[in-house]
Amino acid sequence: MKRIQRAAGAVVGSAVGDALGGPFEFGPQGAFSVRFPAPGAGGEMCGGGGWDPGEATDDTQMALLVAESLLEQGGLDLPDIFARFQRWAASEPKDIGLQTEDVLTNGMPWDLAAAIHFQVNQRAAGNGSLMRASTSAVHFADAGQQTTMDAARRIAALTHGDRAAWEGTAIFHELIRATFEDADPLAALPDILALLHPDHRDRYATVLAPDWHPDQATEFNGAVWPCLGSAVWALRTTTSFEEAIRAAIDLGGDTDTVAAVTGGLAGAYYGLDSIPAHWTQPLHVPLPGFDGRVLHLADLLHLAHRLETTHANDLPTDKGCC
Repeated sequence: MKRIQRAAGAVVGSAVGDALGGPFEFGPQGAFSVRFPAPGAGGEMCGGGGWDPGEATDDTQMALLVAESLLEQGGLDLPDIFARFQRWAASEPKDIGLQTEDVLTNGMPWDLAAAIHFQVNQRAAGNGSLMRASTSAVHFADAGQQTTMDAARRIAALTHGDRAAWEGTAIFHELIRATFEDADPLAALPDILALLHPDHRDRYATVLAPDWHPDQATEFNGAVWPCLGSAVWALRTTTSFEEAIRAAIDLGGDTDTVAAVTGGLAGAYYGLDSIPAHWTQPLHVPLPGFDGRVLHLADLLHLAHRLETTHANDLPTDKGCC
């Protein structure tokens, strides 16, 4: 499969999962299949919970802000990404995580805001950095294992001071990179786990094990490690993009983010053509704070192409990096 098919699959797949899962957020297990029992029947982009049919949530909105910063700034410019996040947060988006909102509005500079939040609250391992990682994972996939995992950690640290969030986002980046190399991402997991900070290796080894099931999670799937574990479980236990997304949403809880992460992984694995057209056609992503812009499928495909073909290892990186 051509890399561009995987790149577009990751970006569009994550947005599709996000838009499908949004109306079911914090709902019970199995709600998606109860409402839509027949796969492929259509109508699943139903809207609800404050979301229009096909509307992506903050997960995808933040992913696109990361993408546009990487492309417009010519590399990893952390202060620029943070400033875009702040502009977005100040525009009163329909949804924003409590932790992310506090970090982006507490008045602290980009390189201190998340760290200070973590020092004060001692809780910063939500899935808010993982949810937006599809675009950066695509962009850095060609730059090699160390570079893509390091980039993931640095972008995650802008809003999440707990290293658990950094490591989960780094795993996602490396899974996408492995898939782009036509490798089995699930078979790569033992090697990826060996690259994690030792303080967080065991918790990820648990949720990424072949015999783990989301019912065994000891935390809500709004936390980064059960969220990632649930997405990998959905990919491992199904055989198509649509099946993986249905399985992810049927877990209940933080359905938009679990489905967004699942969609990124499954989209990269199965490719763009695996995503049902009746899911991609109504897809749209408003960008609050950015002049009323709304991105549609063609925009996402163009963005994915630019992310994949603008090689990260040929660009200046670490602008303003700590």
